[in-house]
Amino acid sequence: MKANLLPFLSVLITATNNQFTEAFTPSSLQNHRLATTRSTTTSLSAADQDMFVDKTATHSSVTTYYGETLQKTSDLLTNACCTAARPAPQIAEAISNIHPDVIQKYYGCGFCVPDEVQGMTILDLGCGAGRDVYIASQLVGEKGRVIGVDMTEEQLKVAKDTQGYHADKFGFDNVEFHLGLIEKLDDIPSLKDGSVDIIISNCVINLCPDKEAVLKSCHRLLKPGGELYFSDVYASRRVPKELREDEVLWGECLSGALYWNDFQNLGRKCGFKDVRLVEDAPITVENKAVQKKIEDMGHADLEFFSATYRLFQLDCLEPHCEDYGQAVIYKGTIPRFESGWALDDHHYMEKGKVFPVCGNTFNMLKETRFEKHFDFIGDWSTHYGIFDGCGTSMPFSSSAANGGVSTKGGGGGGGACC
Repeated sequence: MKANLLPFLSVLITATNNQFTEAFTPSSLQNHRLATTRSTTTSLSAADQDMFVDKTATHSSVTTYYGETLQKTSDLLTNACCTAARPAPQIAEAISNIHPDVIQKYYGCGFCVPDEVQGMTILDLGCGAGRDVYIASQLVGEKGRVIGVDMTEEQLKVAKDTQGYHADKFGFDNVEFHLGLIEKLDDIPSLKDGSVDIIISNCVINLCPDKEAVLKSCHRLLKPGGELYFSDVYASRRVPKELREDEVLWGECLSGALYWNDFQNLGRKCGFKDVRLVEDAPITVENKAVQKKIEDMGHADLEFFSATYRLFQLDCLEPHCEDYGQAVIYKGTIPRFESGWALDDHHYMEKGKVFPVCGNTFNMLKETRFEKHFDFIGDWSTHYGIFDGCGTSMPFSSSAANGGVSTKGGGGGGGACC
């Protein structure tokens, strides 16, 4: 498989990107914008048809690409799996404690750990060499736990070989690593139903040929009130078959990207009733040979985006944003967010200000670890119809149709994935 990639790689190797080791968190998100999509839950039959290429071949190709072809971050041929936003101070400090070998093998497109994780159990899907695991390890603290799963032995060897180094550096060892497929989490005996507080993933689910199996497992493993919080690559339309069959474009996180509306419907199908967009940015390929390949196939108008979503495991959520006349008041008590805090891309709540919310947002705050940080106004006695602004258009503000403004890093400008 590696030999088949070499001719194409030799053409592109001169256009590789510089190494990226920075990351983002939602701490930089300070602007609320137009409401994200709340599209009707529909059958996925049209999307299911020919959505994925052969699963075995894809696993083999991705394993070869990330285990053998890529030896360091700068070997990537596009910026789809790179991070450009500056990390928040606590993340930058955590990164500084990580072994250089782990940093060098980082191929993610962001850093996906939400706020309020002290003492939590976090599962990292597609953990690679363990960069995000070791960042999360520091954030959850000694009483927390972080589990990494990856299918690439070469990557996991780096993670495990540096486990002792990080235990000495942090003063505790709260991590474990497992070799396996993220769509077959049942094969890992220690992962029990309802045992995980938060699941994260960093530009990996798009590489998986059976995304439905991944999302169903996530819903099963999460505790009630827990969440799947992850960054990945999405497309403005369904990616054509000829692109999905290109091994390099798949390895570069482009060909496996889901059409954003298929993803949202798939999330609902798997039990996540209200899929929330946190932030997004356009992906600029920045590699002439790769861009020409896409254009020569007749797909110049196909847009790719990096986006961070949060999906709560809450059975009480409704398929749409319904209005019950409720509101919340943020207390300003989440560390580092004394002035205001953002749940997602259109719910930035200032301290002390009454903020009207739909029933789903009300429950996302009241029935989760965030409850202690809010005062709640109203009940469920009167229904006022659909909540104002609940729409079905493209959610990404960074799309050309919506003005092309990235929400990553607080808005403004395009750039790399995540």
